[in-house]
Amino acid sequence: MSSTNPAIVSQSAVRRLPRLALFLFCLAYVLPGFIGREPWKSADVSALGVMLEMASGASSWWVPQVLGQAADVGGSLPYWLGASFIRLLPFLPADYAVRVAFAMLLGLTLVCAWYAVYQLARQSAAQPVAFAFGGEASPKDYARAVADAGLLALIACLGLAQMSHETTPDLARLCASSALMLAGARMAHADDPHPWLSLLLWWAATAGLAMSGAPWIAMASGTGLLLILTITRARSGAGNPDTLAWAALGVAVIVGAVAMFESLPAPEIGLPLEFEALQRWGRLVVWFTWPAWPLAIWTLWGWRRQLLSPHVAIPLWIALVSVVNSAVNADFDRALLLALPALAALAAFALPTLRRSVSALIDWFTLIFFTLCALSIWVVWFSMQTGVPAKPAENVARLAPGFSPEFSWWLFLVGALATLAWLWLVKWRVGRNRQAIWKSLVLPAAGATLCWVLLMSLWLPLLDFARSYGPLSRAIARVVPANDCVLIDGLTQAQIAALQYHGQLRLRRLGNAGDMGQCGALVMDPSLQETLDERVDLTHWAYRASASRLSDRKERLLIYLRVGK
Repeated sequence: MSSTNPAIVSQSAVRRLPRLALFLFCLAYVLPGFIGREPWKSADVSALGVMLEMASGASSWWVPQVLGQAADVGGSLPYWLGASFIRLLPFLPADYAVRVAFAMLLGLTLVCAWYAVYQLARQSAAQPVAFAFGGEASPKDYARAVADAGLLALIACLGLAQMSHETTPDLARLCASSALMLAGARMAHADDPHPWLSLLLWWAATAGLAMSGAPWIAMASGTGLLLILTITRARSGAGNPDTLAWAALGVAVIVGAVAMFESLPAPEIGLPLEFEALQRWGRLVVWFTWPAWPLAIWTLWGWRRQLLSPHVAIPLWIALVSVVNSAVNADFDRALLLALPALAALAAFALPTLRRSVSALIDWFTLIFFTLCALSIWVVWFSMQTGVPAKPAENVARLAPGFSPEFSWWLFLVGALATLAWLWLVKWRVGRNRQAIWKSLVLPAAGATLCWVLLMSLWLPLLDFARSYGPLSRAIARVVPANDCVLIDGLTQAQIAALQYHGQLRLRRLGNAGDMGQCGALVMDPSLQETLDERVDLTHWAYRASASRLSDRKERLLIYLRVGK
């Protein structure tokens, strides 16, 4: 062990976080957002539409399509998973069946993140300094305490909540990224008792990233990790070099095969050179990765003499690849999601070197911030139910016109129990308990979970109204002839999926040369109205109505009915 090791940790500081408490904590974070809501607009419902087409046999599993046209999916693996669960769980609504699969992915992400930090903390370079007369933390207890802190840091990240509860490829990529970090952490051990198990995990994680639409991230992350592992093994003079050779071959073969088979284009690079774009990206990084990023910086400073050690170098490389990818990616928030497990791992290694004053500052900031957030959620909910105070209810009515709040005992009890749990946890945290290194991240993780649970309970009807295509789809279904097919023109993949799922409509694409079949209705995007006569004989069609999402008047669809049918 290096004499520059900054970790000075006693056995009393690594006391165990009860496993049941940790399991319930993760359960409270995972389940809200997967239960009780409708598929939300854009990415969520769009992915569901592709999975439904595949599960019903209307689309090829190898080339996903929507109504006969190639779907914008990126990678096929998440859609295979969703379609498989629709078939495996026919007794559940399709959107719930898909969420079972993706809830398992989120749970697996948390498990991989915990074990990755645990394996990194077991590295000799990461272990705390031995005391002259004993009393230092035991290696296993220390690694477990740091892993608990890493898991709490991941849950605390503000950017994780929404996207990790969507049924989109982003969650599959997040899970694969977390698994790749775990594989690298296992392979960094010179005495890995199961090298081939680590290698299988490495291949699975690489394939998961590549087949979820991120082959270039898999290649960049894998190549860098292999270089780090090579340096680590050269310094230790141990380990099986065949494992790294097979790992490198796996990255090359998997990424190459996926890129060719799915005809994935080369990554588009669009640096945020404009000041406004750079400013938006910078703000996103600050809040999206909070509170992991300041702790990660603290780790880099505290362990600056061991930057090439696996417990620092492995998560640092994965985080750098994801952050750089976010900077050059149009969807920079979704690209940044992959950095969170690695940043959380780095944040965990800040705690053994964290001063008590900094820990207290984190506690007080977290306590004030999340208490105010929770209070705001409750005040708006109370205002929607009673009209007191009036201003929040007026703002809701202005932003979501047409929304009619209804009281639900079930949602109220969930929110109340979450709030009571927060108050108890605050009392416990500020009490005079023995210090454990993971305690500094209990309040941030609990606060993020509290606000997420409150949003998914008290505000769930409002969020469903504002973000679901359900009301729009059902309104269109009431206008068009029953049991008849409907032509569509210019609709997005998400709108098509919503009309099929929520409206239960049989859709047909409008051909360029004229009508297809004898459908009794036509639903189209208003931007194509001026050129409609080029595609249909307008003497056979009459404008009937327009439909829009009440919370977004800009998103409007026109409805035509066939004349004389």
